[in-house]
Amino acid sequence: MNCFLLCVVIVAAIIAIFGLSSRGTLDPTSSSAHDIYKNYRRLREQAVTEYLEIRALSQGSAQLKELDLCGKEVENHVPCYNVTANQLAGYRDGDEYDRHCEVAGVGPRCLVRPPKDYKIPLRWPAGRDVIWSGNVKLTKDQFLSSGSLTKRLMLLEENQIAFHSEDGINFGGVKDYSRQIAEMIGLGSDSEFLQAGVRMVLDIGCGFGSFGAHLFSLNLMTVCIAAYEVFGSQVQLALERGLPAMVSSFMSRQLPYPSLSFDMIHCAQCGIIWDEKDGALLIEVDRVLKPGGYFVLTSPASKPQGASTSAKNKIMFTPIEEFVRKICWSLLAQQDETLVWQKTADVSCYSSRKQGGVPPLCKDKSDAASYYKPLLSCISGTTSNRWVPVQNRSHGPSDSQLSSDELTVHGINPEDFLEDSSAGTSALKNYWSLLTPLIFSDHPKRPGDEDPLPPFNMIRNVMDMNAHYGGLNAAFLEANNLVWVMNVVPIGAPNTLPLILDRGFAGVLHDWCEPFPTYPRTYDMLHAKGLLSHLGSKDCDISYLFLEMDRILRPEGWVVMSDKTHFIEKARTLATHNRWDARMRMLLNEEFICSSVPPPNRSNTHQLQPFGFKQLFR
Repeated sequence: MNCFLLCVVIVAAIIAIFGLSSRGTLDPTSSSAHDIYKNYRRLREQAVTEYLEIRALSQGSAQLKELDLCGKEVENHVPCYNVTANQLAGYRDGDEYDRHCEVAGVGPRCLVRPPKDYKIPLRWPAGRDVIWSGNVKLTKDQFLSSGSLTKRLMLLEENQIAFHSEDGINFGGVKDYSRQIAEMIGLGSDSEFLQAGVRMVLDIGCGFGSFGAHLFSLNLMTVCIAAYEVFGSQVQLALERGLPAMVSSFMSRQLPYPSLSFDMIHCAQCGIIWDEKDGALLIEVDRVLKPGGYFVLTSPASKPQGASTSAKNKIMFTPIEEFVRKICWSLLAQQDETLVWQKTADVSCYSSRKQGGVPPLCKDKSDAASYYKPLLSCISGTTSNRWVPVQNRSHGPSDSQLSSDELTVHGINPEDFLEDSSAGTSALKNYWSLLTPLIFSDHPKRPGDEDPLPPFNMIRNVMDMNAHYGGLNAAFLEANNLVWVMNVVPIGAPNTLPLILDRGFAGVLHDWCEPFPTYPRTYDMLHAKGLLSHLGSKDCDISYLFLEMDRILRPEGWVVMSDKTHFIEKARTLATHNRWDARMRMLLNEEFICSSVPPPNRSNTHQLQPFGFKQLFR
């Protein structure tokens, strides 16, 4: 039956094509021939769309009931974080504040609605400094009771929050603070960070993201992590401003990054008591810090130990001083409340220290696949081929390519790497060409006019759900698009995350059978190539994946997916099930596309807007 239906559609398309050709010339250089070719492409796309629709009707999938909208109480819900349930399950000592999907179980099968006064964020870079107050869970009363520092950093108006990047850490301004750190590690100014090998920065407890926003202007990739917060979340505010961030803490488990991931780790009043758990938290920092990298700590407890420093602060800080010497860190400088340590680049330093209390070297060499494992009590990464001091790997502002020697270190075939880069460039070009008629479909043009290009700042937060080698991220950089990409490497797929991080891209390990640790409505575009095929071999429900994609997508957001045909048909049904504007298109390379999440005011009726772009399928 399916083959018969397909034949009928194809015959109709061929008849239409011959009808067009009979009215024009067959000269391939003529404009008529060009029109025939364009009509052929359009008819072929329509034929494929009609075939899939007929097949869906024949299988009864179109009868699937649309999902209901969730209640108002879950507008800002982040699955897997439930302190009360975790305590009842027996988690203690700070572990109850961590992520536990096994306790939370399967979430509600409904669509998380945006708040009543939600508005589409301003386009970058305006959205970096001004956000709509109704988009984040921060009330006026909470703002007024949040202290003088918050009021210096933010200005709350009628329906907007404006951020003052000149104010902030140490009350001297973010720029002065950044320049101070650069001088403390021996640089002339913070513009020399890249030349000194500092490109990847992990900001723990990033506040409102102003430090990361400034480092972005210096072409440094800064990823913010902070614990889950019900109100006024640092992660939610940073993502709303278009800055990389995710919910994460390491009170009891490792961060979802491999060893030797970051050039600098920064903590400014991040609320972590670093000398707890016998130094395991500092060992975790050492694990993800590259050789020669820097740990920056700004805290009232780190004031110079003089007459003005209280005895309590001395007691709090002395254990940190003693422990960092045991793990081969050296104190470079101390100014006011800020200290900068440097991790050793000499592997032999660890084995040469024999005094009591020195952490041993780890025997397990498989720590690159770290994913929420227990905190270590040993030093890792010393046997890795990636043990290269940051000072030996200086980068330019757009140097995301790796040499053949570096690819060999990661065990990557150069041909596969180039193929991934080429595929990313080609895909990005196709996406923009497909977005053009969708975005401007409500603005008819006069005959002969060219379609206008879509604005390149229409998206800012992008997630590649199956990132491979980061080819799409590289394509965005080469095209000078003002976006950042969260490159997600699925659990069970080849672990390319070390390669992605060494390219200077944001990335994380994640199991897509579980929700992603972020707040609702925090990404403008999701991309996934081969993700459904990957999940097909795992025992998890793909329908929940689409619910999760709907949760983390902003209204009017886009999803692009490429996969095998039978997964595409399933995904198309689920897209309609989620009330998405699901359009199918066919490209020259035999890919299909279906489109976007509805605007913020979607109702219980099936009234979808014609703009947007939801899935690209092969």
